[in-house]
Amino acid sequence: MATKRPNGKQTAKRKSGHPGGPKKQQVHHVRKATARDWISAARLATLPLSITPVVLGTAAAYSMAPDRDTDPWWHWIRAAACLVVALALQIGVNFANDYSDGIRGTDAVRSGPRRLTASGAASPRSVLTVAIVFFGIAALAGLFVTWRSGQWWFLAVGAVCILAAWFYTGGRRPYGYYALGEVAVFIFFGIVATLGTEIALAGGVSSIGWAAAIASGAFGSAAILVANTRDIATDRLAGKRTLSVLIGDRASRVLYVVLLAVPYVVLAFYGLFLYDHAIYAYFSLLIAVPAAIIAITAKTPKELVLVLKLTALASLVYALLAGWAIAF
Repeated sequence: MATKRPNGKQTAKRKSGHPGGPKKQQVHHVRKATARDWISAARLATLPLSITPVVLGTAAAYSMAPDRDTDPWWHWIRAAACLVVALALQIGVNFANDYSDGIRGTDAVRSGPRRLTASGAASPRSVLTVAIVFFGIAALAGLFVTWRSGQWWFLAVGAVCILAAWFYTGGRRPYGYYALGEVAVFIFFGIVATLGTEIALAGGVSSIGWAAAIASGAFGSAAILVANTRDIATDRLAGKRTLSVLIGDRASRVLYVVLLAVPYVVLAFYGLFLYDHAIYAYFSLLIAVPAAIIAITAKTPKELVLVLKLTALASLVYALLAGWAIAF
């Protein structure tokens, strides 16, 4: 349609630069989390890292029993409760990390599996609620273990474990952002979980229990190290100073291999001299060696995710075979 200017010339009426009128603001729809997404957020593939210390601690306690068939202190239900504590704590910390890193913006760009909070697939409050529920399950199971074992100081240990799980990435100064993640995992998923299980079942700690705790802690530290190695680029951008960010990619991969070797060194210097069947635990090297090779040669984050899964699986196979040798 033409209009006339005062001078009599016709000009074309200015139209919108977008066909059909002004361009509407595009809305990006985020797919809401499904049951599969929630299960994935629990990171089931890494849960063997929680099973390992309980298996080894149970085996160490079982080997201490003077009469395993009739002695009244022995309680398989108590061992199962220890397992619930370990699993619930790990799942709880996984959801707590999802929540804390999500609201802080650390997971805005990441190379690993999708996070619920950062992606918008689930509300921060719902993710936090799930974390609290699992912490509550761990607390209830821990109360049962405390009552049945009579080790009332476990209440303080349990409180510290839950606080450590939360402040790994939560709070104003999360220690996971200051290169302490591997140390914390070694302490809580190695020393505390393994020796705590042994004390809950046998009332004391043995030298083999300490050896098992070191092996378990090394597996856990290796797993978190390779996960942090995968995320070096994104963590550096987010200001998350993990150990891998501080020492770099190559040193992180070498340290991973060293940590992965520790359980087998412990087995060589301790288990083989005391237990006839301890050598069978070396069959877990069929998983650990490929994990080490991939860790050194990996070019993509996806390959390092595979290393993380293989590490968790190797730790479980090691624990089952070494535990069998210790107990029987």
